[in-house]
Amino acid sequence: MAPDASSPILHSPSLPAPLPGRPWRLGLTGGIGSGKSTVAGMLADRGAVVVDADAISRATTAPGGGAVAAIAAAFGPGFVAPDGALDRDRMRALAFADPEARRRLEAIVHPLVRAEIARQADAAVAAGTRLLVFDVPLLVESLAAWRDRLDRILVVDCSVATQVARVVARSGLEDAAVRAIIASQAPREQRLAAADIVLVNDGCSLEQLRSGVGRIVDSFGL
Repeated sequence: MAPDASSPILHSPSLPAPLPGRPWRLGLTGGIGSGKSTVAGMLADRGAVVVDADAISRATTAPGGGAVAAIAAAFGPGFVAPDGALDRDRMRALAFADPEARRRLEAIVHPLVRAEIARQADAAVAAGTRLLVFDVPLLVESLAAWRDRLDRILVVDCSVATQVARVVARSGLEDAAVRAIIASQAPREQRLAAADIVLVNDGCSLEQLRSGVGRIVDSFGL
């Protein structure tokens, strides 16, 4: 289903609502430069609890993070920077060149991330939240693990040209480098195919985007 730039699209109304007393569980994703993080902030402003999988993952490899000691044991102390964090540049180069190294890293980090996601989600449910948002950059790539844990999937969508322009402007990366990152992610068409809700963020103002987020939140009864 092609996105309609005039409004969010709710196009899977047959999906079940949560059980009584259980919050809505919304998966949030979008390609680099889509504005997903901005939308996550707007959802939080409207009262949703956002569980940020990427931030959790980064925390596991930050100084004192739960994955750092295991990474040093598995890959050697040279993969830990002087500040005690994962040496991301060195690990990125290794993981790119050696898929098995990437799998070993994921085997260390992913269980810690899953445990913290579950802990934050349980705390939000215990606190009585009505909308629990899982902000997962690679949600579509790991859809099999997520689909039955979510009531809806929200994709923030824009054109590839818009993605490139935004990322170049904010990061200073070259056009080709940004396109390589985009190519490494799920294709736009795959994200749209997985979506229950599409929020178009192409050529709209922050106020228009906020209005769209508000309409989505309203649809969950908040």
